[in-house]
Amino acid sequence: MLGVYVSGSSGAHINPAVTFAHCVFRGFPWRKFPVYAISQILGAMCGAAIVYGNYKSAIDVFEGGPGIRTVPGYSSTATGGIFCTYPVDFMTKTGQFFSEFIASAILMFMIFALKDDGNLGAGHLMPLALFFVIFGIGACFGWETGYAINLARDFGPRLISYMLGYGQEVWKAGNYYFWVPMVAPFLGCIFGAWIYDFFLYTGLDSPVNTPWMGIKRLFGPLHRRSVALQSPV
Repeated sequence: MLGVYVSGSSGAHINPAVTFAHCVFRGFPWRKFPVYAISQILGAMCGAAIVYGNYKSAIDVFEGGPGIRTVPGYSSTATGGIFCTYPVDFMTKTGQFFSEFIASAILMFMIFALKDDGNLGAGHLMPLALFFVIFGIGACFGWETGYAINLARDFGPRLISYMLGYGQEVWKAGNYYFWVPMVAPFLGCIFGAWIYDFFLYTGLDSPVNTPWMGIKRLFGPLHRRSVALQSPV
């Protein structure tokens, strides 16, 4: 909620998957996507570094020494979970992926719902409403994987923890779980956005509400170029 208040002038995406969904379904400029994604990751890295700097002495005590850094699954006093997500041990890779996928789909569905003034929308209460959305996702879907639902929020701090001495285990933990929060949120957000636009959204800026659900728009420029090349000069 506070992040949305702070970054409202930029659209307050704070999540590469959300930015990606806006590019696909709301006409957000594709040229801005790399800048947004990199900025979101760097911001998460800075946040994790600040947390580590503030709690370094406490981490030293809890881990058992200044040179000891461990992640969940490798130690009973692991602190790596402060920075990024680690799934519970009994989950299969399919279960991990589905958990992140469905949580991300719910997130994107609700973001579009809260921003849709043609339906009801949350207006100026959008940040507060989003707080309850994230809280609900965490309460209902968060126990198994930690509900990263955001590449930046997971990969950025995970990279920082690796740089700070948590070792290769930050990538190996959970049977190389690290890639799930990098991929599932993108697919989940695209699915959630499509579901909302297909069933509820009436705006013409969505490809779902164009002829052939955007497929005609996608291949239209190629068709026009082909016709132009075949036309006599």
